[in-house]
Amino acid sequence: MGRAFQNRKESMAKTSDQKAKVYSKYGREIYVCAKSGGIDPNGNLALRSLIERAKKDQVPTHVIDKAIDKAKGGGGEDFDTARYEGFGPGNTMVIVDCLSDNPNRTFGDVRTCFNKVKCKIGSQGSVSHMFDHSAIFVFSGDDEEAVLEALMMADVDVTDIELEDGKVTVFAPNTDYNKAKTALTEAFGDIEFDVDEIQFVPQNTTPIEGEDVEQFERFLDLLNDLDDVQRVYHNAEL
Repeated sequence: MGRAFQNRKESMAKTSDQKAKVYSKYGREIYVCAKSGGIDPNGNLALRSLIERAKKDQVPTHVIDKAIDKAKGGGGEDFDTARYEGFGPGNTMVIVDCLSDNPNRTFGDVRTCFNKVKCKIGSQGSVSHMFDHSAIFVFSGDDEEAVLEALMMADVDVTDIELEDGKVTVFAPNTDYNKAKTALTEAFGDIEFDVDEIQFVPQNTTPIEGEDVEQFERFLDLLNDLDDVQRVYHNAEL
């Protein structure tokens, strides 16, 4: 699977406005995760990894605590997950994951982003079949055989495992996320993960060049500027 999972463009918090958007996206995701799976990170592995990722992205503690306190109260907004698919500039394939309290508004906003770069949003399943929905873990290590053995002993269906430059990368089905993380931490102690998340990994990448690159970057900026958009996955090879 190579390094295809790194194709997803990270939101770069270069200005105060962009930082605020990143904080807002994390706050919303933490709130939803805590509300659905419990506010205790020790009992909610998805919440724990989300908090760790937020801290790595320099999200302030008060933003994290506020989202958890809001979930603890039991009230607040009801957000639903929404996923949109389509073809971007250069015939690239794009998946947009959202958290929305108004699906009609969110769909309209995402469709407008596609329209602005003269591309069209597709139907559900139009491109996702060309991606693997994977749990991905990257951490320091030098023995991929030991890692594979630990995962197989835990009955994790490992999709791929790589060792490069002192880093082990593990790919597993998204449904095995909790099982895989538990197996790794039990086998190797308190691992510090460089990557610990679920992503859509493209099975093949599409090289783009020239004007398509500029349009694609604009497209990503338009999507990332939407409050409801949480993640954007694509197969573009820039």
